[in-house]
Amino acid sequence: MRNFELPGRSPVYATNAMAATSHPLSTLSAVKVLQAGGNAVDAALAACAVQCVVEPGSTGIGGDCFMLFSPAGKADVVAYNGSGRTPAQCSLDWYRGDGIDAIQRQSPHAVTVPGAVEAWGRICADWGSWDLGRILGDAISLAEAGYAVSPRVHRDWAQEKVRLERDAGCKEIYLPHGAVPAVGTRHRNPRLAATLKRIANEGPKAFYQGSIARSLVSFLRSRGGLHTLEDFAATAGEYVEPIRTAYKGYDVWECPPNGQGIIALMMLNALSRFQPGASALSAQRIHLEIEAARLAYNERNLFLGDPDYTGHSLDWMLSDVHAEALAGMIDPDKALAELPGVAAPVTSNTVYVSVVDRDRNAVSFINSLFDEFGSCLTDPETGVLLHNRGQSFSLRDDHPNAMGPRKRPLHTLIPGMVTRGDRVCMPFGVMGGHYQALGHVQFLSRLLEYGHDLQECADLPRVYPCVETGTVEVESSLPQGVVAELRERGHRPVPSTEPIGGAQAVWIDWENGVLTGASDPRKDGCALGY
Repeated sequence: MRNFELPGRSPVYATNAMAATSHPLSTLSAVKVLQAGGNAVDAALAACAVQCVVEPGSTGIGGDCFMLFSPAGKADVVAYNGSGRTPAQCSLDWYRGDGIDAIQRQSPHAVTVPGAVEAWGRICADWGSWDLGRILGDAISLAEAGYAVSPRVHRDWAQEKVRLERDAGCKEIYLPHGAVPAVGTRHRNPRLAATLKRIANEGPKAFYQGSIARSLVSFLRSRGGLHTLEDFAATAGEYVEPIRTAYKGYDVWECPPNGQGIIALMMLNALSRFQPGASALSAQRIHLEIEAARLAYNERNLFLGDPDYTGHSLDWMLSDVHAEALAGMIDPDKALAELPGVAAPVTSNTVYVSVVDRDRNAVSFINSLFDEFGSCLTDPETGVLLHNRGQSFSLRDDHPNAMGPRKRPLHTLIPGMVTRGDRVCMPFGVMGGHYQALGHVQFLSRLLEYGHDLQECADLPRVYPCVETGTVEVESSLPQGVVAELRERGHRPVPSTEPIGGAQAVWIDWENGVLTGASDPRKDGCALGY
């Protein structure tokens, strides 16, 4: 139990239903849906739609999403991949012929066709109890009437001011009066409200086949993009077979590639071969986590991409033989020599939603624009801010994540789910781009290995080994004695440039009929239940 004389927050407990998100208005919207009789899917979609308005830099309808879902609390986990694809005319030869040797962030070529709205519609129709129009009600109201800008949202917003100024649509909507809205001021987005209303009334087809699609295609092509109406009309996510591994008596579930969830499972498998160490914050434990991450992320950058094209064996990556091989490369006392250099995807910004309802339907849902404010390209007619997920592609012919027609890029997005026996225990997620896979490992290790409560697992200091620089980003709250020990083991710790990640989770206590929720203090959000 935490020291109540120190700053912090307690886990949230409830008996009926629970939601945890990175923004209070999003959590509140989810709880309102749950109290009004909606189920966990309705609540998760409502919360995400609100975040698309009140956390405009982190997520939006111009992005992608993934979901893990446990119907009625069963261990039969459902996975949905809502990531979009490149235009059909996209090819490496075209880029080379146009003199493009790298995908720039504020470029139409960084924009794959957004998959989020299609996924929302499909998931709502298949698993929700409300129609999409009703679910979008709070988001529409907040976009029309305005919302108060919160501290973390403002911080992230301010960092992108220069890029936002370069695009007319972004400048008009996100820099009213030429400035980033201050903390506590009201921000409105009436054009996004009108677009959300159109989707509410007409369904996702308005985004992919109607006036919204025509406007987005016209906007992207005016910037040199290859997108067509046919590309938007062909957009369809898919249900996929989730992947899992056993860890400390539980099963941990992830979406398969093109997401990086398999990397989290590989790390858990490797770390299971070592003694845990004295504490979650011991230099011994953190050293092992860093080394497992370096090895696993190195394989991610070598092998992962759209599974329709890579053909790489997931069974091998999750096998005991491979786990033993990874563990065998880790020296418990010192850092490995520098790993082979590979091109790593850029970082990302994301929102994550965890919801459990009265029937114990459990949803783990994640939605993203990739970088803060994505591509920083906004269609001025629709108010849709577009993501930059296409920057994750490689322009090398021989790379499994090579750019190509109708391909999905490697995604950092990974919702998580934990089950035991035939029941779900916890939907959870950790935002933070590259960090997400290691974030899952650190969160689960602190919970299941060291027995910290759910909120402590979100609160504790984090580290992240940077793939390209060879440094280890360290949060300021990590004890300096631990930092010094890491340095002695051959690591190169450096202060993190920003808070690392952001976690939300809901734990189900079936025996007592109680739900426990937690939300990361690095964000503005909270967990609420009733």
